[in-house]
Amino acid sequence: MNVAIFLPGWIGDAVMATPAIRALKIRYPSGKFVCVSKSYVAPILAGNPWFDSMILTGGKKDLSLLEAASQLKKEKIDVAVLFPNSFRAGLLAWMGGCKRSIGFNRYFRKWLLSDSLESPQNAKGEFIPSPAIDSYNQLAMVAGAPNPGYEMQLFTSTVEEEMAEQVWRFAAFKDKPEVICLNPGAAFGASKLWPAEHFASLARELIRLRGAGILVMCGPKESELALRITSLIGHPSARCLAEPGMPDLSLGLSKACIKKCQLLVTTDSGPRHFAAAFNKPVVSLFGPTHIEWTDTYHKKEINLQKKLPCGPCQKRVCPLEHQCMKELMPLDVLSAGVNLLDQQLETARFFRSVG
Repeated sequence: MNVAIFLPGWIGDAVMATPAIRALKIRYPSGKFVCVSKSYVAPILAGNPWFDSMILTGGKKDLSLLEAASQLKKEKIDVAVLFPNSFRAGLLAWMGGCKRSIGFNRYFRKWLLSDSLESPQNAKGEFIPSPAIDSYNQLAMVAGAPNPGYEMQLFTSTVEEEMAEQVWRFAAFKDKPEVICLNPGAAFGASKLWPAEHFASLARELIRLRGAGILVMCGPKESELALRITSLIGHPSARCLAEPGMPDLSLGLSKACIKKCQLLVTTDSGPRHFAAAFNKPVVSLFGPTHIEWTDTYHKKEINLQKKLPCGPCQKRVCPLEHQCMKELMPLDVLSAGVNLLDQQLETARFFRSVG
């Protein structure tokens, strides 16, 4: 059995697909698994035990549609599971000669699929916000997998974990009772951003109340924002991954740092799902997007959102005053974060007492 897995085009969505991928591997343990992915998404699943080969397509420096289809044909795919809803994914599976292709009927691609599923819609024909992780699990089960559940999974290498250790040494976090990661960026657009001043206010309170170390996360495109927040915090306990002397920025470094921290406070962006995959507490800040689309059922997550007449609008840039994020106050986020941290401490004390 040769299985092609088409990864979603967003980092967080790729993490949400991991229960389905794992379940498919359980169903076809001796099968050859081919990953079809954009090059900027593929590193998020680095180190996984599932894939035997990879086809990178859809990005600027990736294989063209024709090149990818030619490579896919050589793999003689029995079943392709299409997590992205794009027409391009359906066309590639069809051009690549996949005997069976499973995906949702979106963007006029039903004729390209052997198994076409329907997304939930209301009486007006509008799509009902529903968790992507449920959709991915549904696709996997149509392909014969057992119910995947909701346990997301990521992997870190020894090199990545050593880089995180280097960050902890450089930032002098070894003596801190807790290290809290702040993730202020969002590839979706400016409407998802929480004000830098709010992040700084939250961090100062966490340092004052808990003696925490603060690590401001970022990718290469978010360095300026992360450095600005660190400057606004203005405390030696707050450090930033973009500082000189830190390891080179990468998804692997971000994964390893979140795996090592005690709490993540984040916008609705990819790294939010890293916390769930490593079973870490996370406070997620929502503004313009529906929580329902990306709900992961993570028990250690608190989602915060201001309900306003104008939202959730799903717009990348706010055409108004960005009140959905501005009115989400640091004290509300602080309360949620402290609640999660205290729950962790109570759990740890319980296990020590019975151990």
